Amino acid sequence: MTRPDRKSLTLFGLILFQAFCLAFFLFDVIEDFAGLYDASVPYGHFLPEAGATLGMAIGLAFETRYLIRLLRKQAHMERGLGVAAGELATLMEDYFRKWGLTAAEADVAAFTIKGYSITEIAGLRGSAEATVKTHLNAIYRKSGAQGRGQLVSVLIEDLMRAPLVSGEKPMGQGALAEGAGAKG
Repeated sequence: MTRPDRKSLTLFGLILFQAFCLAFFLFDVIEDFAGLYDASVPYGHFLPEAGATLGMAIGLAFETRYLIRLLRKQAHMERGLGVAAGELATLMEDYFRKWGLTAAEADVAAFTIKGYSITEIAGLRGSAEATVKTHLNAIYRKSGAQGRGQLVSVLIEDLMRAPLVSGEKPMGQGALAEGAGAKG
């Protein structure tokens, strides 16, 4: 279970405050209702107060239900995002293996897909830019891609075709992947 964010905690605090106010008004209405029998409380005062308290109770119930629903939806979306991220990592590893990339090439390919420039990749890997360019040329040759955009599109295409949660891997659905099998 994920930790609730600041906004959720604030809403929860407001709901608790409203529950406290509701309890206060509810006790006041009960006290006023008891006063109806001895005529110390007029109906003109009791009925609007009882209606307002009832409205507050209904509103509080809906707000609480809505907050719980939102928190569940947020948790579900976070799980889905985690599954998608894991699926992307698995898909990348599968393609790298299928294309026959070396460990260094797979590393460079992962950084390239994440959007890093050649200079940034060289800095992260502690290698020369020429080495990164050599790895990129090998990656493009082995994958059949013409450049970074096409390399990324292979992964995105397969992710969009595959359900987020499945027992099957979406390998081999992209056009480049099928073409690369004949080259690799």
